[in-house]
Amino acid sequence: MTFSLPQSLPSGRGVPADSPVLWYADEIRYAPLLDMWTRAQRQQDITGLRPILCYTDDDHPRSLDLAEVTAVDLETELEQGWREYRRRQLARLAAPPEPMDCPEDVEPWEDDPGAPYDRWPGLAPATLPASGADPDEAARSALAHLLRHGWYDTAGASLGLVAAARSADIPAVIGWRAEAPLPLFCALLRSWEDRFGARVLAAIGATLHVSVACPPRTQEQADLVALEHLLTTADNIVNDPPTPFPRYAASLIDAPVWSFWWD
Repeated sequence: MTFSLPQSLPSGRGVPADSPVLWYADEIRYAPLLDMWTRAQRQQDITGLRPILCYTDDDHPRSLDLAEVTAVDLETELEQGWREYRRRQLARLAAPPEPMDCPEDVEPWEDDPGAPYDRWPGLAPATLPASGADPDEAARSALAHLLRHGWYDTAGASLGLVAAARSADIPAVIGWRAEAPLPLFCALLRSWEDRFGARVLAAIGATLHVSVACPPRTQEQADLVALEHLLTTADNIVNDPPTPFPRYAASLIDAPVWSFWWD
């Protein structure tokens, strides 16, 4: 594959070298990173390259075949995941409480009542089509916020350009390394792209940051979206430590960035 790179980029390299699907900028400078990302994004329909933030030393294996993503029956797989989640939830609620063995200066984890559904509620309704929001503009604003006020992991990140037809396919194309169920997760990203104007901003180590043009506005919407997040099995939602479902759902209201990581 031959890259048609945007202008005014620092030196970089294609990965893998023999048939690149990802181009890394060698030079890592915090100050112009947003400007470089924005210029690349504005030219993505011409170049066919979509920008992300990434670490230049991340080891990406072969691309995931996008046919595996297309083959996912999203709602069926999520419903199956919900049924297993619900089974564990009911078993936990029925079990006698175990005493918490915590040091005196450590607060015990909050009790988690779980998702407020006794049957599969279906996918969260789409909010993007009627909103008039521009997902690419929302992505630029979200990335600016992430770089200026956000996560420690962006400090050592560089610009990457990915030969992907749509933003949701970026993790599959670059062979993103994480313990995520990648075909299902990329199918969800495609659905979030269509329903909420999601865009992949950064794939840094085992963490993925996603901008959202039309996040949930109400608690009812947020509960449905939070359940989809929970069913990704991301560790920051279910394990690290487990966040009580109502609190996690409330954090999604008007949130312009969704983040997921797997240990």
